Amino acid sequence: MKPRVLSRALRLCLAGGLAAVLAACQSVAPSDPPLAAAPAASAPVPAVAAPAALPVAPPATATNRPRLLVFLVVDGLPQRQMLAYRDQLAPDGLARFLERGAWYADAHYGHAFTVTGAGHATVLSGTYPHRHGIIANEWRDAITGAPEYCTGDTGATYIGHKTQPLDGTSPKNLKVETVGDVLRRTDPRAKVIGISGKDRGAILPAGKTGTAYMYMTQTGQFASSTFYMPQHPAWVTSFNAAKPADRWFKKEWKALLPDEAYARSLPDRQPWYGQKAAALPMLMGAPSDEAPGPAYYSQLLRSPYADQLTLDFARAAIAGEGLGKDNVPDILAISLSAHDYINHRFSAESRFSHDHLLQLDRMLQDFFKHLDATVGRDNYIATLTADHGFMPAPEFTAQQGLRSGRIVGNQLLTRVNSGLEEEFGAGKWVSFSGSALLLNKQLITQQRVDPDEVAEEARALLMEEPGIAAAYTRRELAAGSRIDGPFFGAMQRAWHVDVSGDVQYVLKPYWMFQSSTSIATHGSPYPYDTNVPILAWGPRWVKPGRVDERVEVVDIAPTAANWLGVAPPATSEGKPLPLPTK
Repeated sequence: MKPRVLSRALRLCLAGGLAAVLAACQSVAPSDPPLAAAPAASAPVPAVAAPAALPVAPPATATNRPRLLVFLVVDGLPQRQMLAYRDQLAPDGLARFLERGAWYADAHYGHAFTVTGAGHATVLSGTYPHRHGIIANEWRDAITGAPEYCTGDTGATYIGHKTQPLDGTSPKNLKVETVGDVLRRTDPRAKVIGISGKDRGAILPAGKTGTAYMYMTQTGQFASSTFYMPQHPAWVTSFNAAKPADRWFKKEWKALLPDEAYARSLPDRQPWYGQKAAALPMLMGAPSDEAPGPAYYSQLLRSPYADQLTLDFARAAIAGEGLGKDNVPDILAISLSAHDYINHRFSAESRFSHDHLLQLDRMLQDFFKHLDATVGRDNYIATLTADHGFMPAPEFTAQQGLRSGRIVGNQLLTRVNSGLEEEFGAGKWVSFSGSALLLNKQLITQQRVDPDEVAEEARALLMEEPGIAAAYTRRELAAGSRIDGPFFGAMQRAWHVDVSGDVQYVLKPYWMFQSSTSIATHGSPYPYDTNVPILAWGPRWVKPGRVDERVEVVDIAPTAANWLGVAPPATSEGKPLPLPTK
């Protein structure tokens, strides 16, 4: 995105012009910077002149490192939304970053399929899926077609909880190190803890040598897995025994502010919400429930209370693990999941999402106050980003006169397979895998056809679909032969040679696959999905101010490594974030 257009879009969003900001985003092609130097297995890329260097903070020494790096991810928070409601923020929540820290107005992901697993693997590894291997939340094995989950590992089980074969229990599929792994390799006394409402939100930022705790919808508790430990430490057992999730049972989620404060967001009960009760206040638990159970514990994830519970568990981890208590730096990675669940269910333009952001902002203010008192204001750095942004609901964009739509995935797949049958014979030739079509390798072998020919035909059939913007084959992505094609660089970054499918695709702006659980989604290379907050605060280390130069989320990892006085991960393709100059 060109900076001048982004600035105009942000100004419009701050003024409450939702339709105008959508039109501004629609009119701008997302920037597609070249790939960094890649491993031998990746496609060759042309040399590109480097931009002029901007000032960056020098690496820390052993005597001036923070005792604790608090790394926050707000799942599914687009930059536009945070800025749209800036005037309603509390004095010391997100405003701590925006008024007294560093924030980056043009911060983006550089890969095309912007989803939770890929984003959480990127933030502290400093690299994109083409290296770290987490190409999606779910995919299929590139050879057998068997289902895979990004943090699945049948060799590990949840502690004290039932575990299904595709549940997320370890970082086995993560192919690279994170900053925390480098820190612990440098000094094994360092502690790295990941906490989230989602398994992938806890496991991937914690890396290969940290410890992850995730929320269990079976019980409302937090649990780790046997990959990390045989049993929980006493502080976890004590936290769970108090049943803190039960305190919201039969209570209502009420709006924080008076109704008139939500004039910039969509009113409740939009027809596309699909349920009569889609309004605030909202009861936690069904009226007929006699006691909290799995349905109630799952419902908490679509409310502010899941994030409050996650931050409460983080407080317990600080005390129980003694984080930030000595001169050996620790990392506490906290991914707050509720915003994503709410945006999927109601969209980022809804009053539900608006109110949740304001409530989360107040929770962060309280959490920072706790950190100031327990760790010390001069002893920690806090950073905040998101794993992806969010597109508006297609029904909303259509009301603004923008082209949008929903694709029924099984119908598209049927049409593509029918076309392939006409060319190559009977059989199911392709299936979905992440953001690609995966060829049926067994059928191709049986029929003795050229896989490249099947992929080319599948690509041609895809491009006949009304909602498809671009598609490239495995051969094109591996060779880098379409470098000037739309979204090609971003799609290369999203594609891993050993993990991904055979025809990678991108949908058109404001199009999504039909879903029974989501009225809005993410997963594109467009600014509404790629432009996310990057915020930092720490008076001893972070110069306050706004930075307008384009930066990428991969730049967080080398910056964090500098703060901690360690080398960045070996596969990192980012660079330290520039210092504010204003």
